[in-house]
Amino acid sequence: MDHATGAMGSLLPKLGELLKEEYKLQRSVKDDIKHLERELESMHAALSKVGDVPWDQLDEQVKLWANEVRDLSYIIEDIIDKFLLHVDGPEPENKPHMLKQLMKKMGGLFTKFMKRHAIGNEIKIIKVSVQEAADRRDRYRVHEVIANPDVATTADPRLLALYKDQKELVGIDDSLNELTKMLSDGDGDVSKQLKIISIFGFGGLGKTTLAKAVYDKLKTQFDCSAFVPVGRQPSVKKLLNDILYGIGKKMYPGLDERQLIDEIRVLLEKKRYLIVIDDIWDKKTWELVKTALVCTNCGSRIVTTTRILEVAARTGKVYRLQPLSRDLSEDLFHRRLFGDKINQPNHLPSEVYNKILHICGGVPLAIITIASLLVSKPVELWSKVYTSIGFGHEENEDVENTRKILRFSYYDLPCHLKTCLLYLSIYPEDHLIGKDSLIWKWVAEGFIHEEPGLRLFEIGERYFNELVNKSMIMPVEIPYHGIITGCRIHDIMLDMICLLSKEENFVTLLDSDEQYTTSHCNSRRLVVHHRVRPLASTSTLQARSLNAMCSLEMLPSLSCFDVSRVLALDGPTNSLYPNCLEHVGKLVHLRHLKLTSMGIHELPKEIGYLKFLMVLDLAGNSRSELPESIRLLSQLKCLNISETKIEVPYWIRDLTCLEELCLGKVGVHSNFVTELGKLTELRKLHISKSVTVGGNMAMNSWAESVAKLSKIQVIDIDFFSRVQILQS
Repeated sequence: MDHATGAMGSLLPKLGELLKEEYKLQRSVKDDIKHLERELESMHAALSKVGDVPWDQLDEQVKLWANEVRDLSYIIEDIIDKFLLHVDGPEPENKPHMLKQLMKKMGGLFTKFMKRHAIGNEIKIIKVSVQEAADRRDRYRVHEVIANPDVATTADPRLLALYKDQKELVGIDDSLNELTKMLSDGDGDVSKQLKIISIFGFGGLGKTTLAKAVYDKLKTQFDCSAFVPVGRQPSVKKLLNDILYGIGKKMYPGLDERQLIDEIRVLLEKKRYLIVIDDIWDKKTWELVKTALVCTNCGSRIVTTTRILEVAARTGKVYRLQPLSRDLSEDLFHRRLFGDKINQPNHLPSEVYNKILHICGGVPLAIITIASLLVSKPVELWSKVYTSIGFGHEENEDVENTRKILRFSYYDLPCHLKTCLLYLSIYPEDHLIGKDSLIWKWVAEGFIHEEPGLRLFEIGERYFNELVNKSMIMPVEIPYHGIITGCRIHDIMLDMICLLSKEENFVTLLDSDEQYTTSHCNSRRLVVHHRVRPLASTSTLQARSLNAMCSLEMLPSLSCFDVSRVLALDGPTNSLYPNCLEHVGKLVHLRHLKLTSMGIHELPKEIGYLKFLMVLDLAGNSRSELPESIRLLSQLKCLNISETKIEVPYWIRDLTCLEELCLGKVGVHSNFVTELGKLTELRKLHISKSVTVGGNMAMNSWAESVAKLSKIQVIDIDFFSRVQILQS
């Protein structure tokens, strides 16, 4: 499911499912469904096209139409899912007495007949809504959608970095010297070889500024030089002509790409050249440029800049540009505020001052942007400006330029990665996001699409790595091991993500004592952070997911979330109140249930009714046992009961789809070791407490079971030998 197309990607196959004979729908209903299929396929194509255009460059009527159709797709999918669940629901585990069984069967048949009649009526209503949306699509000419030219042709704010006075540059001296040394290293034949260095870093870090400073410093040492901006969607002819203009001060508009490459190669032959290719977004562009830049063995140098690690590694030796130190951040901040380098004036509020520098994280673009917001304001208002960040909600050119630069990265992403990135708006700033937890949420939300030969988590892991590679998120590693366990989002990136998410109605965030209104009832993804005012219960919530970091007393009854796929509750310890989970068994659409640090002592047995549940995360809760009904969760892929005192139940063997198992305790007499080998789909096994074993025979049993796990990738177990303890 991509945000650009709403639920269309998963909805269309479900419409086809309804046409199967087993559902016994009337011919007229099937005809209506076929009509819906045709119209929705056309709308799917139109939404995909709309999704390729930056949101701020779309016509307002097209935006309204896109939001309406996305919402309509969710509503239709909810209706179909409820029908499929009732008609194709699970049979009871224990068969009742024959007469009671017959009566129950007759009642079930009557219920299914009524559901088929109801779905027929609802399909007719849906057909009318879809036809109205189709008429508006044709009226608004959505299929002809293009970017708004008044917005699309505005100047690229990155151009400003090319023409900064050297005196204005702060914090680049060390990087400039390092890069100059890297380009100059080598004696004799080594120094004559072509050397290529790629400056890598995320948007706003100052790659273009540094590259231009290096270029200005060194260009007089070369026979010819060129500084060529590329951009996200370059014209090949313009790019090659820009190189020609730089090295020969002449352009050749009448030549095709091959002729331009030949002309460049002729001009560079036997010359020592310096060429900077700024802001490369894809390997294909680089491979094309590289064919024109001949290796002359005259000591030529090429510098590239990119915010995509894979491109940097392909273009040359990678120079990772680091954020500014605290001292340099203060220096740049003061220069923008007061026009010169000075120490922190006594009258500046130190608490807000420190918070501002922290949120900037050493990113020059962020420092300049926030300083620009404050430059004309009395210090008494600084706190107000800080609390309004996302970079304020004020009209400010630097703020808009910052967002434009970051949005270049966002709009370069394919649709599925845009969706995954927008989902990060559910997390508060400075939050450490666990990689596995995030990927499982993507899976449960339907953002991960099946591919032949790959499991959904593996595809999600690739998505995560692509976002790291494109500098959209910052990876977090285990110290000294190099294993990525999570990520953080830079505050300026989170600002952009939250802004886009709000514009496109992707996530609804309720924070602090923000007023809860009826408009929130239609939110598809509801996020609640640190509520101090309870949310009113309502029966009309349509949220596909609820992520809440607050006490459950602040939330409506769980019965309000009957179409939810994700329920992630992370509250203060002992925040649970009596009967708060009594309706969890009714959330039959749940794919992901997370109840962490909630002080839970007992789970209701009704949790076994959640036939679609894929993730059950109960970390940080102390309970004496799990209900045996969990063994019925045949689609469960991730079970996390780490940091708990629970003994592993014998029926764990029945969860044969498990790919990730995180436990807190495995005792010396546990049957788990013999059952472990039956979980052949396991990818990750983690046991957080020491596992006590009884000597060599027990260790051999562990080894035999683990050897059967042919798909295992991660084993994290702290073994503790009982025999060794006795001998010591």
